[in-house]
Order: sequence, then C-alpha cells, then structure tokens
Amino acid sequence: MIEVYIDGASAGNPGPSGAGIFIKGHGSCEKYSIPLGIMSNHDAEFHALIKALEICLEKGYRVVSFRTDSELVNRAVEKEFAKNKQFAPLLEKALTLTKQVDLFFMKWIPSGENKSADELARLAIRENHPEEKN
Repeated sequence: MIEVYIDGASAGNPGPSGAGIFIKGHGSCEKYSIPLGIMSNHDAEFHALIKALEICLEKGYRVVSFRTDSELVNRAVEKEFAKNKQFAPLLEKALTLTKQVDLFFMKWIPSGENKSADELARLAIRENHPEEKN
C-alpha cells in the first residue's frame, strides 16, 4: 500500500499558495512541491488532494492511503459532501479521481504528523512566480 501525505498552504488568505505531497511505499519516498498561484488555504488543501491523486494515477498506484491534517478536506471526502458550495467542484473532481484507483483510504492526522507535506507546501509558496500575484 502507498501512503500519501498531503498539505495545502497559503501565505495570506487568499495569497500565494502551494501543495506539498509526500509519498511513501515500495521502499522509496517521493516529494512534490507544487506552486498553485493565488488562492485560499482551503482551496490549496483541496488542490493538494487532487494533485496527489493525479500523481498516483500517473504512477499506476492502485491502493492508496492518504493522510491530511485538513479536517475540512477529510470530512468532505468522508461524507462526499462539501458544506461550503465553493468547494463542491473541487470535491467532485477529487471524488472522481478516487474512483479510478482500486482502494482509496483517507485519514485525518494532527499537523505534527504531517511535517514533510507541510514543508513541501511552504516551499511551493515561495516558488510562485511574481506575475501570478495579480
């Protein structure tokens, strides 16, 4: 089973944002730091989930266990419902991707257990290009 740690972060709300993805499995670790442009922290969390699912599908990972410190994202995926309608399209995209793997699990973890993904997300914030800030 592949373990996927995800985190989204933004400097400001909204502000320059990034996704951090840390994947463990098959004796190796993969790290992704993805600049997301300007968005809210919650949007960044959903985008981190989507980007991580896309990476897993591209790599052919069929059994994945995700970890997030975002209660909002975890709850939305668990209930397949976003209370805030603004997040409904992002949740729908994520759920569509989860159905393309054989087994998908998601678990909420405290932020202290998600430091690798958090560091990668913060690095991605700094990688945003100045022209994306308008």
